[in-house]
Amino acid sequence: MTDRYLSFTATAPGRFLTRRLGLPQPAKLVRRSQTPSLHGELLHLTAGKSDLDLAPVLARTGLAADRSGTPVAVVLDATGVRDVGALAEVHAALHPVVRSVAASGRVVVLGAPLDPADHHQAAAQQALEGFTRSLGKEIGQGRTVNLVRLGGDAGAAESTLRFLLSPRSAYVSGQVVEVGAGGFTVPDDWERPLAGRTALVTGAARGIGAAVAETLARDGARVVVLDVPAAEAEARALAERLGGSAVALDITEADAGARIADALPEGLDVLVHNAGITRDRRLVNMPAERWSSVLEVNLGSVLRTTDALLERGALKAGGRIVGTASIAGIAGNAGQTNYGASKAGVVGLVRCLAPRAASEFGVTVNAVAPGFIETKMTAAIPLFIREAGRRMNSLAQGGVPGDVAETVGWLVQPGSGAVNGQVVRVCGQSLLGA
Repeated sequence: MTDRYLSFTATAPGRFLTRRLGLPQPAKLVRRSQTPSLHGELLHLTAGKSDLDLAPVLARTGLAADRSGTPVAVVLDATGVRDVGALAEVHAALHPVVRSVAASGRVVVLGAPLDPADHHQAAAQQALEGFTRSLGKEIGQGRTVNLVRLGGDAGAAESTLRFLLSPRSAYVSGQVVEVGAGGFTVPDDWERPLAGRTALVTGAARGIGAAVAETLARDGARVVVLDVPAAEAEARALAERLGGSAVALDITEADAGARIADALPEGLDVLVHNAGITRDRRLVNMPAERWSSVLEVNLGSVLRTTDALLERGALKAGGRIVGTASIAGIAGNAGQTNYGASKAGVVGLVRCLAPRAASEFGVTVNAVAPGFIETKMTAAIPLFIREAGRRMNSLAQGGVPGDVAETVGWLVQPGSGAVNGQVVRVCGQSLLGA
């Protein structure tokens, strides 16, 4: 659906009027569908004493590492910030350059894990989170700001930096991503990192699920499109277009996991839980059926299917599981106690299962948490509520299904093996929740 306000603010009269009235002035975002990479210069700055060998990784992003013009991206290595005094170096590094960052540019701050034996270091590193989220809310012009906590060498963060310093992360801002020490594999081709891998996407016949399937196929995966029997025709048409296959299956069936495993005897490399429904109503007016159906589709089926596929060894070592949470599960939403509960449950699943799945199966578990995404569902929301949903984020606009899909694409690639147990909001840094 067209965002007419965004189109209006791109005109000269629109810019003048919205500026005079103090209204949001969203910038048109640069996305992967328009260009595969950002074009411009990269500033590599440092705060504190760091021995991180970051330059080779940044050089491989394709952004020019010099300071002669307007930067399209700034990477601040703050892994060596260990006390309050060193935080002054964060200010000294970014204060002179923030205003010069190009529209739709990127600022990435690299931090270190909090040291439980040094509360001064922990305080200083936690301060980076408040700093990053605050800068994201004030930087404007379609720019994004994110924090990466790096627990290993720079190589472990390469896939994450490539994502955050590219158009693929256009609607991801104000996020904190923890990157561990190992478990990643450098792909032969960063443009097709999923070549030779099989990916299953549930609820993939349309909307966000279809966008995820298309993105994973573009990145080289053989995609299996799964949806309910009623959507079989759409699922098969999409699968045929992507050169994949389709499975017509109600994911809430008790034996769904076993049937998926039987249908894919060679196993899976990627499992994306996208299937979901809403049955909105305030709790006082919500019958039990509306509650149970949402919990069953959005959470119960995810738990059962994941368990079955792991137990049967259907997910290969080096595999990836991505769930779909929501900001409704993080911040809550009136009229969605059932939906919010189900999506918060996905967050709990990720946080608990991720370390065990990594150690026992060699599989990572993460989730995306979409905010206001322009779909047929949000197009049906009443006008004023829809406009509030669009504007109540730091980018002052809604996302598109491709924004969620690109984030999934980053999480499932082999180079992201050091990213585990993360819930990444794709919400333009919504003003609701953390």
